[in-house]
Amino acid sequence: MKYAVTWELRPNVTEEAAKRSLTVFGKWSPAHPEHFHAFLGRIDGNGGFAVVETDDATEIAKDTAPFTPWFEFHVYPCLEIADLAALQGEGLAFLESVS
Repeated sequence: MKYAVTWELRPNVTEEAAKRSLTVFGKWSPAHPEHFHAFLGRIDGNGGFAVVETDDATEIAKDTAPFTPWFEFHVYPCLEIADLAALQGEGLAFLESVS
């Protein structure tokens, strides 16, 4: 399963706390770096995005846990757009069959 992971800087993070987050990040590495298809930071410095593929969502929880004091995370399960479009088409066909 693929997941889109987003994070944003929590409100009121001090300069000192931001420095600490960078120190922690410098010592951190993902449990399975090969599962990261994209790992992007926002150019405004307030967050970022990752696309992670794993069959075990606890990997994502482990990877985000050290950073929760500074960032708020959102994790979204995703499908390839062609697969999702096919499923949505099936859903519409079902709705049309119901009278």
